[in-house]
Amino acid sequence: MTPRINLIGLVTDDLAASLAFYRRLGITVPEDAAHEPHVETELPGGIRLAWDTVESVRAFAPDYQPTTEGARISLAFLCDSPKEVDALYRELVAAGHPGEKEPWDAYWGQRYAMVRDPDGNSVDLFAWQH
Repeated sequence: MTPRINLIGLVTDDLAASLAFYRRLGITVPEDAAHEPHVETELPGGIRLAWDTVESVRAFAPDYQPTTEGARISLAFLCDSPKEVDALYRELVAAGHPGEKEPWDAYWGQRYAMVRDPDGNSVDLFAWQH
């Protein structure tokens, strides 16, 4: 059998803030999930997205230390239009999330922007230019 990706995992310092950020991007997560040490949801297509607190990771990897050298993962969210990229970027930055790169027309034919989630991971927003 060939291995297939099934789960993307994020380790977070603040589970409630991370879940709120991803809810703004349309990810469905139960409202009471912020009180759990591990949360996951199934995305369209069957891949799961999961969050673990630093403490829950240390339960099985006691020496775990989150990176302080920048993001190790990037997630890209397809938007319906270039205008949605711009609006969503402004909404996230206005909510206090650091903008990494303001929306621009990328040479590969997409409207593109980059923000950081509450744990410093890069989150890309894009839409195809028509």
